[in-house]
Amino acid sequence: MRAASSWAARLVVGASVAACALASVPARAAGPVAASARRISLNETGRLHLTSKHGFTLNEEGLATGTIRGRIYLHLKIVSTNRVTAEVGIYPNGGSLTGKVAANYHVAGANASFSGTMSIVRGTGSYRNARGVGLGFSGTIRRTNDAVTVHLTGDLSI
Repeated sequence: MRAASSWAARLVVGASVAACALASVPARAAGPVAASARRISLNETGRLHLTSKHGFTLNEEGLATGTIRGRIYLHLKIVSTNRVTAEVGIYPNGGSLTGKVAANYHVAGANASFSGTMSIVRGTGSYRNARGVGLGFSGTIRRTNDAVTVHLTGDLSI
C-alpha cells in the first residue's frame, strides 16, 4: 500500500510541475500573421455614355483614367429631386472593384450634378482585399444625351 501511495504522490507532484511549466509558456497567435495593407491614393475620372435607361435609372459605361485605368460601369438611380444612389464597377487589369454610392443631386438647366461618397464593397483578383470607405464621388450629367462624367478620390487599401 505504501508503494502505491508513494507512486500516487509522485504522479500528483509531476502533474503539478507540468501544469506550472505549461502556464509559463507564452501563447502563440492563432493563424498566419496578416501582411500590412498597401494604400493607393485614387484620383479617377470616368467619361461615360448611356447604354440604357429604365425610368429614373441610367446605365452608363466608359473608361476610367487616373490612378487605376479600366472600363467603368455605372448604374445611377435618381431616387428623389435631390438624391441619387449608384453602383459602380471598375475593371482594371488584374481584377475588379465594386462600389456603392450615395450622393446629393442638383439640376441646373441642361446639366445636373451630384456629389457624395462611395464605399468599396467588393474586389476581385489583385483587388480582392480592397477596402475604401468615404471615398469622394462626384459628377455631372448632360441632360440632352445623358452622358455622365464622374470623379473618384480618396485612399484605397489593398
